[in-house]
Amino acid sequence: MIGRILPDGVVAAELFDDPPGLAPHPQEEALIARAVDKRRREFIGARHCARQAMRLLGVEPAPVLKGERGVPVWPRGVVGSLTHCDGYRGAVLGYSLQVRSVGIDAEPHDVLPDGVLPAVSLDPERDWLAATSDDDVHWDRLLFCAKEATYKAWFPLTGRWLGFEDAHITFTRDDSAAGAVASGAFRSQLLVPGDTRDGAPVSEFGGRWLVADGLVLTAIAVR
Repeated sequence: MIGRILPDGVVAAELFDDPPGLAPHPQEEALIARAVDKRRREFIGARHCARQAMRLLGVEPAPVLKGERGVPVWPRGVVGSLTHCDGYRGAVLGYSLQVRSVGIDAEPHDVLPDGVLPAVSLDPERDWLAATSDDDVHWDRLLFCAKEATYKAWFPLTGRWLGFEDAHITFTRDDSAAGAVASGAFRSQLLVPGDTRDGAPVSEFGGRWLVADGLVLTAIAVR
């Protein structure tokens, strides 16, 4: 499903449940040795998707360990992003020579819990939400999902934290969602200096979003 909002040159694998018998790579077990069952299943499912995506990319499947701030560590020459929520696990990968960074997120298509929106949004974003009349999309959840994808694309490029208040998200909606509830594009305007570890600085990201089958999905690929 997430492949519908990804550009060419990026591959994806996803699960909508947890098949019996899935196990972590032996080198990953220590990362979840003390995790509760739900966390183990999320971790194992997402990394299973990562190795499926490696195969699609033509890369030997490998363990996905954790680096700085817990971000996934990918094989040399590969960039990627993981996500999971109830009913979904996904991974997106690309070659670093073609894509500088990717960021994805999945959320249940439902309203945000009480009290979350003020903590994750800017005044102009809340003003826009208040003025938006579309009742088939939970735009507050979509906003949160886009902010998460923005951070996942940002951190590998910069090695720096990005707060919810550091990106201003705006959305457009497609005329036709082709079988989904809704789809469209979004723009993440970065409100902090975008100097990167290697290459040109970044000032904004462009992404795509999709609402389908009870899920909200967002994806960013930085060229």
